Amino acid sequence: MADDHAIVRNGIKTLLEKTGKFLTVGEAVNGQEVLDILNSGIEADLILADINMSVMNGNELATRLNSMNIPIKVVVLTMHENEQYVIKAFQSGAKGYLYKNIDSEELIFALQRIYEQKPYICQDLGLNLVERLTKESQPVTNNPVAEFSGRELEVLKLIADGYTNREIADKLFTSRRTVEGHRLSLISKTGVRNTPSLIKYAVVNRVIR
Repeated sequence: MADDHAIVRNGIKTLLEKTGKFLTVGEAVNGQEVLDILNSGIEADLILADINMSVMNGNELATRLNSMNIPIKVVVLTMHENEQYVIKAFQSGAKGYLYKNIDSEELIFALQRIYEQKPYICQDLGLNLVERLTKESQPVTNNPVAEFSGRELEVLKLIADGYTNREIADKLFTSRRTVEGHRLSLISKTGVRNTPSLIKYAVVNRVIR
């Protein structure tokens, strides 16, 4: 376990050892001390590490262990909720990302899961990601999804497939001017500004798939 706050290390150590499922084999105030402990011959399966430590933080420790081909799973334990920290942690080789305010049950569950080779992000983080992704998938306008005629849908699908007005006209056995009229009608109905925005609107609102 690596954290530069003794009270955090002591609390987690007590909690883990009370379960009878985990044994703390070493404590450190930074990643370099973790490496020193491992070099002394002590073996470990998991390392709980903060990412704000001096000398060597948790991400740097994960990177170093991976470069040394040491199969120890680093679990980030932090207060940082920014998604960029999460991305950086997993890019560095961490196998889990936990907030320091998680409850004991989730901590135990997370460590067991990570020990079984299954990456884990804490529940609050997962919920935040789902909420953000849900918001991003909302319609691109605040208006109800527009209604289209059968021919407009045909034109829209061909536009999304990258066909030009002339090519669409040939496929639908109509004139280029008629296709252009359908295109302008689609843009007007959806309230978007241009053809790329029209395609995005159609995909986000599941008009086409």
